[in-house]
Amino acid sequence: MIQRIQTLYLFLAAVISAGLIFVFHLWTDNSGAKVFAIDNYTYLGLFLGSALLSVFSIFRFKNRKSQFVLGRLNIVLNFVLLGIFVYQSLNLSGEINVSEKGIGILLPIFSIVCLVLANKAIKKDEDLVKSVDRLR
Repeated sequence: MIQRIQTLYLFLAAVISAGLIFVFHLWTDNSGAKVFAIDNYTYLGLFLGSALLSVFSIFRFKNRKSQFVLGRLNIVLNFVLLGIFVYQSLNLSGEINVSEKGIGILLPIFSIVCLVLANKAIKKDEDLVKSVDRLR
């Protein structure tokens, strides 16, 4: 059913991954220019891949197991994206390329929280269906 709470969480994760990357900058470089995810195709691809996985997972509501697996895959993808951001911010020392970090670096964390809540709700629904099947 598409009106479940995990649909809201998955939609929120998709909005965070696809919509907010154009609003919040990742960092500010030495010249004062704000760098967005659209400026680097790797970041853009990972963010949009995460959003597509979330949207695809919404429409897999009839198969809760695959929806759960897609949610976990999406969490791993967001951890990879977060790891790339952490690596870049720690690898560059001083004022080489990154002058000030933006809130866009935290977007994968917000997406991970939404995806974990969605997976928790999917697991709860799956357990409910299994308990009803036992009563038959």
